[in-house]
Amino acid sequence: MRKLHRALLLGVLALSGGLAQAAVVPGVVYSANEGNGSISEIVLSTGAVRTFKIAVVPHNVQISPDGRQLLAVGMESGDGMQGHGGHGGDGKASLLLLDAADPGRLIATLPSGSSPAHVVTSPDGRFAYVSNSDANQVSVVDLAQKAIVARIPTGGFPHGLRLSPDGRELYVANATGDSVSVIDTQSRKEIARIPAGKAPVQVAFTPDGTQVYVSLRDENSVAVIDTATRQVKDKIKVGRNPIQLYSTPDGRKVYVANQGDDRKPDDTVSVIDTASRRVVARLTTGAGAHGVVASADGQRVFVTNSKADTVSAIDTRTDTVVGTYRVGPAPNGITYRAMPSR
Repeated sequence: MRKLHRALLLGVLALSGGLAQAAVVPGVVYSANEGNGSISEIVLSTGAVRTFKIAVVPHNVQISPDGRQLLAVGMESGDGMQGHGGHGGDGKASLLLLDAADPGRLIATLPSGSSPAHVVTSPDGRFAYVSNSDANQVSVVDLAQKAIVARIPTGGFPHGLRLSPDGRELYVANATGDSVSVIDTQSRKEIARIPAGKAPVQVAFTPDGTQVYVSLRDENSVAVIDTATRQVKDKIKVGRNPIQLYSTPDGRKVYVANQGDDRKPDDTVSVIDTASRRVVARLTTGAGAHGVVASADGQRVFVTNSKADTVSAIDTRTDTVVGTYRVGPAPNGITYRAMPSR
């Protein structure tokens, strides 16, 4: 009864901010809530929000390519680990497979390697790639075999990671290594390590695969890597302590969440025009702006606000905030599912 009451309450709170986009953007958004070991589901057609407790304290979530499963990584919630990505400590780490239509339903618990931070899947959905920050490696998990089939060394403290559009290369931001690792997904080996700048946190490919944008937390800037030469060709100043970033499907803009720090959280998103490589807008979302994802049609970008316990919706045509959803505490990672869950 309490769970039902909470779900209904959250749905009412979300409606006031979500109706503006309901008619044009279908799909579902999920946030990983580190504050209480939960996942919130936002159904965009109605603005309703449901929050589900899960078995780990998730830092990152990722929808599977077929939209049927939701992947979440973190430390088991029973061990009290509620830090950034569950890094450190002696608790058990896991990769959870959840039913995307009912995120409270566990499909399987898989190994993730130690100190898991982020997870992405191969285009065919067969493999998951998990960054293991304290181990300086990426674990490759065979989802059918439920086993780690490779461990790939990287630079120091690998954190955010994303696959190239063709799935052939995996770019990994090494936060203490000040570098980006390039991994060949066929050989499962690091084939390059690119000096990027101070404290890279996440990477974002443009849809054509020719550029990778890298958030540099300790430089308050974003590096632009040419994937042909594997060199940084530009740096763009953004807000304080940028964390995640994401390209729109047409490749025209990159949205960067500026989190700030615990003492003085930032609440802005910088919008980069990829043609000019300049910031063309700066939006206010909520305190501790952190995770970023775009809808499949590119009309909306969604941002988790880790200190405000909300998710903001941005209209990419006008670069204005058009919705705010109340989710679970300390939302960080975020992912989007194109098809409605019901």
